[in-house]
Amino acid sequence: MPELPEMENYRKLLSQHLINVPITGVTVNREKTINMGTPEFTQALLGARIVFVERRAKHILFHLHDGRRLLLHLMLGGLLFYGTEEERPERSTQVELVFGDHILYFMGLRLGYLHLLSVKESEAAMGKLGPELLDRRMTPERFAGLLKGRRGALKSLMVNQQVMAGIGNCYADEIAFEARLLPTILVQNLTPEAVVRLYDSVRKVLTEATEIGGYMEMPFMAGDTVTGSYNDKCKVYDREGEPCLRDGGTIVKIELSGRKVFYCPDCQHDE
Repeated sequence: MPELPEMENYRKLLSQHLINVPITGVTVNREKTINMGTPEFTQALLGARIVFVERRAKHILFHLHDGRRLLLHLMLGGLLFYGTEEERPERSTQVELVFGDHILYFMGLRLGYLHLLSVKESEAAMGKLGPELLDRRMTPERFAGLLKGRRGALKSLMVNQQVMAGIGNCYADEIAFEARLLPTILVQNLTPEAVVRLYDSVRKVLTEATEIGGYMEMPFMAGDTVTGSYNDKCKVYDREGEPCLRDGGTIVKIELSGRKVFYCPDCQHDE
């Protein structure tokens, strides 16, 4: 599932190409992806212009010129591609928005969605999300406050969107590795020093992953050499049985509350 770095990369690319370009065509191939009938959705978007692209946690918000917003959540397997009909990948699309001679393809949205909302509706949809971890206002003290009084496994806390918005399975494991902490450590047992280490690791991993395009499997458009560059940079995620890049130990995989967890038992600890 795309996480904060992937969606922030998309936000930057979308902002470069779509701002103030009128939507000249709308195709809906799967009506369950949208939140209204296809005719109503199409009529609302034809001629509309995107004036601002915002990312909130794992969501993209397209701010339209009339005040409404398109809320996108890619969920598991969702992808975006921007280009011509000749350039499009051989994948099924659920929604297509035409911008002149280019098309924004929404792919893999079997679980994801693209909803047209009012300002009030979009704010309600985002209302329960936790703070943005790369926001300049996120200090070590404020971060420690997020953990105060919390209980349970570290990974379970990090993927809780009401506590830390934007982190999912991949980056929770990568952050724990960077902090030399077991993903299974109980949050209530973290020392103040470990909390500072965790804060530094959150900022480092998310920033680095964002800068090199996250781990998406497909470029955003023809000629895009940035999107997905983090695929080969993961230290533990999806590397079961491979040697640890830090100490040569073997990466293991376990399950925690139904989620896959990858870590190195030799260099990650419970303190």
